[in-house]
Amino acid sequence: MPLRLIFMGTPDFSVPTLLELVAHGHEIAAVYTRAPKPGGRRGLQLQPTPVEEAARKLGVPVLTPKTLKTPEALEEFRAFDADAAVVVAYGMILPQAILDAPKLGCYNLHASLLPRWRGAAPINRAIMAGDAESGVMVMKMDVGLDTGDVAMAERLAITDNMTALDLHDRLSRLGADLMVRAMAALARGGLQLKQQSEDGVTYAAKIDKAEARIDWTRPAREVLRHIHGLSPFPGAWAELENARVKILRCELAKGTGAPGEVLDDHLTIACGEGAIRLIELQREGKARMQAADFLRGVPLKTGAKFT
Repeated sequence: MPLRLIFMGTPDFSVPTLLELVAHGHEIAAVYTRAPKPGGRRGLQLQPTPVEEAARKLGVPVLTPKTLKTPEALEEFRAFDADAAVVVAYGMILPQAILDAPKLGCYNLHASLLPRWRGAAPINRAIMAGDAESGVMVMKMDVGLDTGDVAMAERLAITDNMTALDLHDRLSRLGADLMVRAMAALARGGLQLKQQSEDGVTYAAKIDKAEARIDWTRPAREVLRHIHGLSPFPGAWAELENARVKILRCELAKGTGAPGEVLDDHLTIACGEGAIRLIELQREGKARMQAADFLRGVPLKTGAKFT
């Protein structure tokens, strides 16, 4: 039995779930997303969110309220008479009155294995912490920060060659399928909820740009995970010849030397223990490029140093 749903989401990560819910016959009464922001080459054109663009192609009403805490916002939300709300990276706090409005509740898709990495940046933090796996979970929302009862989960191994973008894209697709299955179970009255454990709780704080500078004194695998956890945004960086260079992809390599030292003509860089080989870089003000292309523009001799 299809459900009448309100969908709430904002970035690219959210779009596959919206499309899959529609493809499986659920009625999307309305889409809530963040308001358009200035963008374009000169920052003068308002850019709708990826979710708004997808919703308008589907012909679904789109709402972009600045707050959900007013009586007017609650009345408008209730008027859609939804069975449930699906929330995927919406980016706005839902007050208790909104959570209570749909008949069957509000359900969030979260990109971690709760209770690990509650909060804003679970994908980045999982990679940066060296986690062996990540995943997605469907949770019935409460007013806490990702503290609601969990319904369903899918796990995914994190490999050393995965960047945050790689993991983001895989979890987005995995999560869309998971939410469709959760809504099917909800529709037939078979969605089972389990309280989250308070053991192993960690918080995925929003990424601060001050974290992005590479510390070459750390072991190679930690440096690699730091780089991949911040790729492509904001991008981990180091200085080379007084210019900032973002490093977007790398791999573990053999070699020893002073931290940050270039060990060969293939961009192998020494770390505190071991070394990494740079695969993709971006000079300040330039497009991202492969290591071979970078070296054609910036020939480096063995012994040069990233700081």
